[in-house]
Amino acid sequence: MNIVITGASGFVGKNLTKYLKQRNHQITALSLRDENWKSNFPVNVDVIIHLAGKAHDTSNTSDDKEYYRVNRDLTIELFNTFLKSEIKDFFYFSSVKAVADRVDDILTEEVKTDPYTPYGKSKKEAEQYILNQQLPSDKKVYVVRPCMIHGPGNKGNLNLLYKIVKKGLPWPLTAFENKRSFLNIDNLNFLIDQMLTKDVSSGIYNFADDDVISTNELIKIINVALGKKARLWNISKSMIENVAKLGDKLHLPLNSERLKKLTESYVVSNQKIKTELNIKSLPVTIQEGLIKTIKSFTI
Repeated sequence: MNIVITGASGFVGKNLTKYLKQRNHQITALSLRDENWKSNFPVNVDVIIHLAGKAHDTSNTSDDKEYYRVNRDLTIELFNTFLKSEIKDFFYFSSVKAVADRVDDILTEEVKTDPYTPYGKSKKEAEQYILNQQLPSDKKVYVVRPCMIHGPGNKGNLNLLYKIVKKGLPWPLTAFENKRSFLNIDNLNFLIDQMLTKDVSSGIYNFADDDVISTNELIKIINVALGKKARLWNISKSMIENVAKLGDKLHLPLNSERLKKLTESYVVSNQKIKTELNIKSLPVTIQEGLIKTIKSFTI
């Protein structure tokens, strides 16, 4: 199968490209940063996997307009190119943040979208455009909403937690109890490959590992991976929240946005895609995936 991938130089793009090549797919990277990308569009393409986008900036320093230019406008241009072509399948990598920045219960595909950050809103508007277009009967469109993706080589919030534990610092957020979904890169690769090789209906699909975990449990897993004993401090929530507010003003490592990411509950259901693919479970458990990611930080 001939597949075009945008954002192929990113973390997900590199991993997915390698995985799909091992399964004898032909991969072509397409950079949307090239103003002439339409003129240089590959021929004889079966599938577009659109990964390129502007990621959520937890430091809140990005220009809001840039989110819309990259995440919405470029996506619309690419999708219109798809509609005019003979390409059969279009995968748009959106985000669970296109639905909600906070989740009170369990996030399913049926939850009404109501994001409040420019990142989430730009992703939502791209989704809306794609889903509102008249789709030819011989084409399929998949809006993929992954939760927090991790794996070897990833430098996100997991790396921040790793550094805290590695330095022997106590974890001061024990008072915050939560449940979070994660997505291991191996499970993401597996799901995309399955969707490419099976007859899957067009639509929206959440991507997440099968189980959930609390941040406190995650800290314990990091300690296990490093052979350390967990140091958990139970400091009052109000004191921690005041420190985070101070971090907003002084640009400290702990700010309100990062505190929210570390302590909020965000549970995502992956049942729809598993039902569609007729699988009971994903190949990598949440514990296995997290330990693999954390151990990669030591290399």
